[in-house]
Amino acid sequence: MAYNETLKALRGNKSQEQISAEIGITKSSWSMYERGERIPRDEIKIRIARYFKKTVEEIFFGNEVY
Repeated sequence: MAYNETLKALRGNKSQEQISAEIGITKSSWSMYERGERIPRDEIKIRIARYFKKTVEEIFFGNEVY
């Protein structure tokens, strides 16, 4: 699964606005990540992974452990 699809799946029923606010990024950035138009910087990848209690590898490199 591509990272953008993984992000969509992890978000579940939460809104993009809610997730982006809790992670500390803009909704626009989150939206671009979900569409695969932009790859987060490493610092943001770490924040996203911590938020979802996953590893960066699981989310962004296809080593899924759901």
